[in-house]
Amino acid sequence: MDYFVIFVVCFFSSVVGAICGIGGGVIIKPVLDATGILAVTTVSFLSGCTVLSMSVVSMYKNMRAEHDFVFDKIFATVIAVGGVAGGLLGKGLYERVLQGMSDTSHVGAVQAAVLLVITLGTLLYTINKKRIKTKNLKSRSVIFLIGVILGIMSSFLGIGGGPINLVVLFYFFSMTSKQAAMYSIYIIMFSQISSLCSTLVQKRVPAFEPVTLLLMVACGILGGFVGSRINKKIDNKTVDKLFIGLMSVIVVICMFNVWRYA
Repeated sequence: MDYFVIFVVCFFSSVVGAICGIGGGVIIKPVLDATGILAVTTVSFLSGCTVLSMSVVSMYKNMRAEHDFVFDKIFATVIAVGGVAGGLLGKGLYERVLQGMSDTSHVGAVQAAVLLVITLGTLLYTINKKRIKTKNLKSRSVIFLIGVILGIMSSFLGIGGGPINLVVLFYFFSMTSKQAAMYSIYIIMFSQISSLCSTLVQKRVPAFEPVTLLLMVACGILGGFVGSRINKKIDNKTVDKLFIGLMSVIVVICMFNVWRYA
């Protein structure tokens, strides 16, 4: 039964993550935390692995597909490199918080609270984004710094970037929903690679059953393929509606997790 729950959560999360550009971890992390199937630290690690597999597949599919916008590889690389640096900083922050707490469930409460604030803010922004005047930043140093901040949030929360990527890309670079989704997945891919490498080098890999890792990574790969195909067939309005509905559900789950772990 546990494997079935993990399969459903990870596959659905990866499909939606590939469509909206949120990575999938923003669903996997709070939902699996809420079920109590796995330890908080294990969920963080395996969620990152799942998101990484989804992002690699999604980027491969997206690069081969035709789009109504030009993918700026220089911009994407600058913000992604910032994401790598931020991913390493975020992982260090996570380890420091983990070491400072005797009960790892308290880490889950901190993560859930931070994710709740971010998700709620993202939801409010998305609902009102038509009335918000956006910017179009060009400075590479600023773009890099934004990537660092996104990487920190992604790595610390174990969500692979999540909704904050999209809001930042909407507001600071005036992107459409589908355009932001593609850049977000690119950022997520690099930040998750750095986070995984850091965990392996520092030998901080939590205990888990190998079959669980294989199942979650397989869901990430399959979800990446399915989500990428769906993304091509829907418009920006549909992506926004899916994103708003999803964020509403995650806000409720995060509230439950804050109460559960506090």
